[in-house]
Amino acid sequence: MFKKDPLQIITFQSYGTDTHFYMRGRALEDKTINLEQKGLFGLLINSWKRFESDEIKHAELKLTLPNGTILKTVTDDHGYFKVDEQLEGLCDLANDEGWLSFEMAYDDVNIKRSIQNSNRFSGELLIPCVASQFGVISDIDDTIIHTGVVSTLKWKVLINSIFKSATSRIPLEGAADFYHKLHRGGSGENANPIFYVSHSPWNLYRYLEFFLKQNTFPKGPILLRSFADIFKKKTSDRPRKHIEIVNILKTYPKLKFILIGDSGEHDADIYIDIANEFPKQVAAIYLRSVKHKKKMLRVSSLFKHYKQIPVLLVESSDEAIEHAREHGFVK
Repeated sequence: MFKKDPLQIITFQSYGTDTHFYMRGRALEDKTINLEQKGLFGLLINSWKRFESDEIKHAELKLTLPNGTILKTVTDDHGYFKVDEQLEGLCDLANDEGWLSFEMAYDDVNIKRSIQNSNRFSGELLIPCVASQFGVISDIDDTIIHTGVVSTLKWKVLINSIFKSATSRIPLEGAADFYHKLHRGGSGENANPIFYVSHSPWNLYRYLEFFLKQNTFPKGPILLRSFADIFKKKTSDRPRKHIEIVNILKTYPKLKFILIGDSGEHDADIYIDIANEFPKQVAAIYLRSVKHKKKMLRVSSLFKHYKQIPVLLVESSDEAIEHAREHGFVK
């Protein structure tokens, strides 16, 4: 018989408040995906492993906070889980940047399989600290990483996602520097939270997490969606990205946000709707220009007479930094 793969718990970096602990993750077999893989065959195998994931259904898990508090949860039919608890004093457990560290473990007596790391899996939750001037919510695809979402039939998206490793993907020039400046804010000493939102499935979480770390982007929650949801009939008129952004704004009602996206897909429409719905919380909108004349004309027309908040269609990160500095967002 073939030896079964060991088990793992992937914790998705999420966000909370001083009184609300909320995080998501997934229990899976560990297929040992090499994020620095090179070679066409190896990359194909990696992509197969990533999307043909073997989830651990209905497994009992426990989460331990630094103060010894234990929270419990159970995975669903696809191995996903969430921990959603009202607690007190979570800010006291976070570091200066607002990150709260915790550990997760399998808590199921029926699991006999090999578990790596001695059944200890680390995780982090972001709780924006008092030094936050504003928050940043950013798209990923063609906003900070070249994906080709405006290509015909999106063939470039497939090539970039399947045939390129995370180490070979190229970030948009100057993007990491711009985000670090936003993270430090107008004083240069802030700890403004950065949230990354994408339509990509959770299967790409570690791939994107590795890309952001490899290219020195500020650490922040990465919010994706279930691969199964991509093929489901829509249950809401709003895109998943819209829902995720609204959830962030509602979680931090006293914090303003800068929204960053691109002009290739629907970011402009989503961001205008959100700005109209939360006029006191959206500080500015930045949209990276894409090389698609028709889409650029459409987006330009959307903002032609829009005067409520600062909006900029940017050709380069330097242009965005200059605009942000003029509005006191960066030092």
